[in-house]
Amino acid sequence: MSTNQRTDTIYGVNPKTGERLDPGFPAADAARVDALVADAVASFARYRATSGPDRAAFLRAIASQIEALGDELITVCDAETALGPVRIASERGRTVNQLRMFADLVEEGSWVDARIDTAMPDRSPLPKPDIRRMLAPIGPVVVFGASNFPLAFSVAGGDTASALAAGNPVIVKAHGSHPGTSALVGKAVSAAAQQCGLPTGVFAVVHGPGSVVGSALVKHPGIRAVGFTGSRGGGRALMDLAAARETPIPVYAEMGSINPLIVLPHAIAHRGTAIAEGLAGSVCLGVGQFCTNPGLILVVEPAGGDAGAVGGANAGGDAGAGAGATAAFVSRLAATMEAQGPGVMLNRSIASTYCGMVARFASAHGVVTHTGAGSQEAGGGASSQPDDTGTTQAAEAGPDGHATVPPALFSVSADVFVQSPLLAEEVFGPATLVVRCADATDVTRCLSVIGGNLTATLHGDDEDFAGYADLVRVVEQTVGRVIFNGFPTGVEVCPSMTHGGPYPASASEFHTSVGTGAILRFARPVSYQNCPQSLLPAELQNANPRGIMRIVNGAYTRDPVV
Repeated sequence: MSTNQRTDTIYGVNPKTGERLDPGFPAADAARVDALVADAVASFARYRATSGPDRAAFLRAIASQIEALGDELITVCDAETALGPVRIASERGRTVNQLRMFADLVEEGSWVDARIDTAMPDRSPLPKPDIRRMLAPIGPVVVFGASNFPLAFSVAGGDTASALAAGNPVIVKAHGSHPGTSALVGKAVSAAAQQCGLPTGVFAVVHGPGSVVGSALVKHPGIRAVGFTGSRGGGRALMDLAAARETPIPVYAEMGSINPLIVLPHAIAHRGTAIAEGLAGSVCLGVGQFCTNPGLILVVEPAGGDAGAVGGANAGGDAGAGAGATAAFVSRLAATMEAQGPGVMLNRSIASTYCGMVARFASAHGVVTHTGAGSQEAGGGASSQPDDTGTTQAAEAGPDGHATVPPALFSVSADVFVQSPLLAEEVFGPATLVVRCADATDVTRCLSVIGGNLTATLHGDDEDFAGYADLVRVVEQTVGRVIFNGFPTGVEVCPSMTHGGPYPASASEFHTSVGTGAILRFARPVSYQNCPQSLLPAELQNANPRGIMRIVNGAYTRDPVV
């Protein structure tokens, strides 16, 4: 195991220096896991009975407690992640804002999707019963902290916020890369629970290897759902564990994605330079450690050029309009990426895996390396290192203990790409692959081999979109979010956002992990038939004391049932 993943004590490691960070945090054993789940189960009945305004007050208290941590949180998080104070402060803002967003949602209350069909006792040939339906919390939820977002997708991130908002206790399995950050935020959440008079079992943070502690939590019969952001291997392992339980439970896993970006002919011919410069910033943002990092660029070359004119392997063809525009695009992309310089990744294991994948791409048949070849020298002998969920991935061990890597850019023809499964794999880091396509058919062929993704981006002008409208319909079937003339990095936290996609981008393409729709993962529909008014939830009572929007006999209304 790596130095910060010992089974008895978890330490952070400074990715810039390889230095172990104190203090250490004790890893939970089986007895601790059982106790935490038992406490969560015992707290569920009381917590689910809290009103929307009460949960809103709790979520707002969490946000305030996180803000009260001040510079200490920034300092600890930067030491563990090397993300930098500006990025961490921005992520803290996103974290508290999404907590307050869910507070507003549950305070208003209409998210429960209340539906009422009143009785028709005189209906012939059979009377119609009174039936009322709404969403209800499901029970204790386990959330796995993410390596690349130590705040917004970790202890008090979107999964935790949405699960708490729905009325469920949460146990967070802290990520081993930032245990100190996780502990600080965990204390803030617990302080907010105490401030609001909630039972202690409504929230907990636990440390330990995912293969031990995480697995035990997922398999525990008291757990009702799982939230996860991380690798495909890690998410798949959790999905398999959950499916193998006597009572299977859902795993809402947001996993790997290469986020194809398509540049159409008119756009590359007339503004390829500007697209390349913006793209370089997107690829290298945060050292490429975003789940929406654009790892695949599908360039539809303008007519009249020979695709073979783009770099190395097939050089020497006609450098006409198409190849000239593509060559200029790739050249500017390479130069702009190189100018970004090396960056420090989140931890040595992630950096080593990146170096190994870059080396594999560089040596693949038909691939041209435009920048980043030096990263092939960054590793020593191959090793096998577990990630935070206990899955194993091939890696190269860096000799100096730090996690600094350069950006990498490759290009290849569409024919080679569709025949090379390796090239369809995600490279987590500041790397991307340009694929030269002759037409929409080539783009469709490439999309067919990469599976589901979180995003797809199209760069085009009116002329492009008039001729490639059918391609847009193809693209939207493979992703959760389609972006036009922009870049995928940067996920707006708002009600209309979909952050998810067909497998393997996420375990459920019907849900999102960002935006108010994320709450629907942790609630289930319950119908009440001929239920006395005194036993109905407030949201379904005739008087509508919450004043929420409901569907009553097929019509939306906030009026009481009379």
